[in-house]
Amino acid sequence: MKFQGRAQLISLILLILSTFIYCSREDYGTETINETEGSFILTITDGPFPISLVAETNITIDEIEIRNVDPNNGNPFITVSTDTHTVNLINLRNGVTQNLATIKIPVGTYDLIRLYVADATIVLTDSQEFDLTIPSGAQTGIKVFINPPIVVKGGLTSEVLIDFDLSKSFEVQGNPSTPAGIKGFHFKPVIRAVNNTTAGRIIGTVLDTASVALENAQVWVEQDSVISSTFSDVNGFYALIGLTTGIYSAFATKSGYDTVSVPNVEVVAGNQTVQDFTLTLQ
Repeated sequence: MKFQGRAQLISLILLILSTFIYCSREDYGTETINETEGSFILTITDGPFPISLVAETNITIDEIEIRNVDPNNGNPFITVSTDTHTVNLINLRNGVTQNLATIKIPVGTYDLIRLYVADATIVLTDSQEFDLTIPSGAQTGIKVFINPPIVVKGGLTSEVLIDFDLSKSFEVQGNPSTPAGIKGFHFKPVIRAVNNTTAGRIIGTVLDTASVALENAQVWVEQDSVISSTFSDVNGFYALIGLTTGIYSAFATKSGYDTVSVPNVEVVAGNQTVQDFTLTLQ
């Protein structure tokens, strides 16, 4: 009787396990992993333009390619999007991104993004609009190296972040003190492409000595040169995203206030580092 009871117990356990495995297959599907392709996601963000008179900074991208370091078919470039995307870069600040492409591409190492920019305009707060000349962007594409190169693996997802630096990409012509004084802009794109799989971020707030949030304080990080910059929002919040793993010097300032620097701010892949600033009136 004991043996029969034990056999029934084992049969019951096996029945439960088989039901669990069956249900798991129902939940997750029976699709096999394609080892020859991986998913690729491309997003875009921006360090915002530091002129209060600018309402919109729009770019239109109508084609995107990515370069395979060691292609098998002889053509190193793969088209990842032919959709037309018009992006207002002013809206992409403090961690906000916009998706440009999600696609499956062959496994391999990719080191370059090529953006075909069809149009670029700036709209001021008084509704003046300036059409900008695009240097080779529409014909040969704007070439942006991915740092470090991204390795796409079968069945896995890799993500690249494109970061426009508006403070360097758009040069004001004329006097920026009033809308009437602005005569135009030169478009000289300064863009970095980051392997988001190996990246982290720095976030925090910028306050004055009375703990009041400071809006439009400039925050940036350096490693010998400026890597990324942004401006705080109405709550004093800022975020610098797409930073490769390493040690940075962080800075914050605002007109009428001093500049605060913090050395040895560490960024860890897949994590966020909190770094707050307190600025003193000059």
